[in-house]
Amino acid sequence: MGCFPGPTCDSHEFEYPRPEPPMTASPPSSRAPCQACHDHQDLFPFTMAFQPVVDLVNRRIDGYEALVRGPGGEGAPSVLAQVTEENLYAFDQACRTRAIRLASRLGLDRRLSINFLPNAVYNPRACIQATLQAARESDFPLENLTFEILETEHLTETKHLQDIIGEYHHHGFKVALDDFPTGQSGLMRLADLKPDIIKIDRALVQDCDRDQVRRTIIAGIIRIATDLGVKVVIEGVERLEEVRALHAVGGRFFQGFFFARPLFEQIARDGDIDWPVMA
Repeated sequence: MGCFPGPTCDSHEFEYPRPEPPMTASPPSSRAPCQACHDHQDLFPFTMAFQPVVDLVNRRIDGYEALVRGPGGEGAPSVLAQVTEENLYAFDQACRTRAIRLASRLGLDRRLSINFLPNAVYNPRACIQATLQAARESDFPLENLTFEILETEHLTETKHLQDIIGEYHHHGFKVALDDFPTGQSGLMRLADLKPDIIKIDRALVQDCDRDQVRRTIIAGIIRIATDLGVKVVIEGVERLEEVRALHAVGGRFFQGFFFARPLFEQIARDGDIDWPVMA
């Protein structure tokens, strides 16, 4: 499903809380599955905010994550509370297409990351058609799209995820494994799915400058990912001390309030980032 952050007032905005719509819903039997995915007209109103992912080495914005918002800037929970079994598929598709079209209108020329729930994808080839159409109509490069796998307590069948990833790679998309290595996103998921990107969860990052165990684990993850050719994005950085500690163990790509908060229907630019002086 697309674009699941937490509430605006929460310091862990792009991570918590996780939505809890039905994860095993089947396409409505009374209509064709493709119609279920494209039937957006009855959806509640919502839009997007964008939070940058920064490249600390080159001191530039590497990309942006799209985060769902209410039409007046309301936090994600107010939107996700309206997701039901009946509109799950249409909501997933609308998140993707609205993120792409808004990003294009804003002149976003970097990587765009969109979250999705794998169990909202009943058929990878069929369910990607609206995304492809939105990208074509918006002149948004397919190679600049990343889809972040977001799983809750309902573990998705590995074969289904592999089929989704294979279809996405066929179209030039990148695939990211979110919440690594907490929750469902552990080392076996990394081995089975072979994502292009992993995003280290805020739960591990928090106060890592004061905790040698956390730093050692993060350093190990970065080494493993580097050996596998997998890009690492470190989420939830909020303090300069965390940034410096993570940079010292090999961190390069960061996302968090220290660098920039999500902007409602806007994007930050390179010059908006207060780049830290690294010791």
